Amino acid sequence: MSRPDVQHGRGAPENRTPTRFNLPVREADGDWLDAREDLDGGPPPLRTTVTVEKPKTIIARNTSPDIGFDRSINPYRGCEHGCIYCFARPTHAFHDLSPGLDFESKLFAKPDAAALLRAELSKRGYVPRPMALGTNTDPYQPIEARWKITRSVLQVLAETRHPLTITTKSDRVTRDIDILAPMAADGLASVAISVTSLTPAISRTLEPRAPAARKRLAAVRMLTEAGIPAHVAIAPVIPGITDHEVEQIVEAAAEAGAVGVFYLPVRLPHEVAPLFRAWLDEHFGDRAGKVMNIIRELRGGRDNDPDFFTRMRGSGPWADLIATRFKIAMTKHGLTREKASLRTDLFVPPQGAQLRLL
Repeated sequence: MSRPDVQHGRGAPENRTPTRFNLPVREADGDWLDAREDLDGGPPPLRTTVTVEKPKTIIARNTSPDIGFDRSINPYRGCEHGCIYCFARPTHAFHDLSPGLDFESKLFAKPDAAALLRAELSKRGYVPRPMALGTNTDPYQPIEARWKITRSVLQVLAETRHPLTITTKSDRVTRDIDILAPMAADGLASVAISVTSLTPAISRTLEPRAPAARKRLAAVRMLTEAGIPAHVAIAPVIPGITDHEVEQIVEAAAEAGAVGVFYLPVRLPHEVAPLFRAWLDEHFGDRAGKVMNIIRELRGGRDNDPDFFTRMRGSGPWADLIATRFKIAMTKHGLTREKASLRTDLFVPPQGAQLRLL
């Protein structure tokens, strides 16, 4: 049964205050809840707000051994796409906000990103390696249409001939083909577009504000036709919900002209696990227990496996089965899971950076 307090068109079915950082939690009173609809009516529409953030640096660095990049840029915090499985949801807890609906509706933008990037690329001794965009929240989520922070970052990377990778589930990335195509011609850019499901009924609840799969696949074709290496990421694969589509998505990726494809099993860190369970109960109550049992088998008996290496591929019979199916489909359609090799030898510091030598 659908809950009356669920915000339709949003991903998370609740907005529970996180407790990991000793934040106070107010328990809802059951007697009041019984009469809430009669007294107050339905919940008001949830509006998206954007707060300007003023960070001191824009390049985030990591040393994780199972991640293929060591630096990244996230122009936004939070993501309006509302994907229920998003592993970045817990980051909102650091702002005393809920990883639930707050993550989807209370967003943060970093309009100084390009200026900060220019300053960091100008530092003495900077050594270029591929810059990853879209590692935490989507750089092409809806607010990018107005803020254009991602585009401003691309302009700096293009000017300095700095290699970059983009991961997104939005066809809005095609807006920036004018920047990406010349970079790709020099071996400086590649794009991965996430396609989680080809079934509209699933996508509408799984990723409520992300573009439809057909639009994403059309974007793959536009990118490849422009000479930009485009991969399809089946990320995440959710057992019992989307895993039956693996072969179909690989085939669709090949038909769209993708140069490669890869997948990641669903991850449920920290507050994502209870949110995901609530989402299952709301939309797939007939199989919620089965889905979680399979996920726990994939994750060594836990809702989530945070360990290096296994966290990105899972373990056990279910993980092996998905891997085998994926490999067969990939081979059948002549695709590879190898990502594009990008050049780092063309980098030139931003204009004016020579002053750092004085």
